[in-house]
Amino acid sequence: MSFNRNIKIAPSILAADFANFGAECEAIEAQGADWVHVDVMDGHFVPNISFGPTTCAAIRPHIKGVMDVHLMIAPVDPYIDAFANAGADVITAHVEAGPHIHRTLQAIRGAGAKAGVALNPGTPAESVAHLLDLTDLICVMTVNPGFGGQKFIDMTDKIKTLRAMIGDRPVHIEIDGGVDAKTAPLVAAAGADVLVAGSAVFKGGSAKNPGPYGDNIRAIRAAAEGTYV
Repeated sequence: MSFNRNIKIAPSILAADFANFGAECEAIEAQGADWVHVDVMDGHFVPNISFGPTTCAAIRPHIKGVMDVHLMIAPVDPYIDAFANAGADVITAHVEAGPHIHRTLQAIRGAGAKAGVALNPGTPAESVAHLLDLTDLICVMTVNPGFGGQKFIDMTDKIKTLRAMIGDRPVHIEIDGGVDAKTAPLVAAAGADVLVAGSAVFKGGSAKNPGPYGDNIRAIRAAAEGTYV
């Protein structure tokens, strides 16, 4: 995956039809999704359980582009190889999930994936200041992790701080939580380039009726790029 700062829409399959993941992944990509975002939850680090590496391996053949795996789990390190082997292009761990995030990022890159680090809403940008040269992506949570469909928490100041810290490094800023056509312009203007959206993408459509997915993706992209009317 080559680096650029163009707006990328990464639908979260947490909002998809769990009984039809393969077709859902194919549908969102056909309708314009740039990445497919996979939220992994353990019922320990966050108050919800979703899915694991076997699900990632099952959907990988249905994803042509980037599979972006967000690990909301603790500990992280014992599972890195499993998710890398399942085909994750990006593996993101939370800075709050363990005492040795530096080691975790090294391990993710060592497993052949791009390394992401996520920050909860209450975690300051400065917590990743010494990780930037080991990081390919910083995920700014704009909800408290654990559930889809939550209200957006404004983190634009944090995004601007991170963007300044990153400088000319090839590091993506990803936003996860409450992203829709109304909030997308705020985070894009602050410096974000990867927008994770769940219910805002999947509302109104299905794998058999994917047209609304495309309408939703285009509306979010247009809003982020400043052309939404």
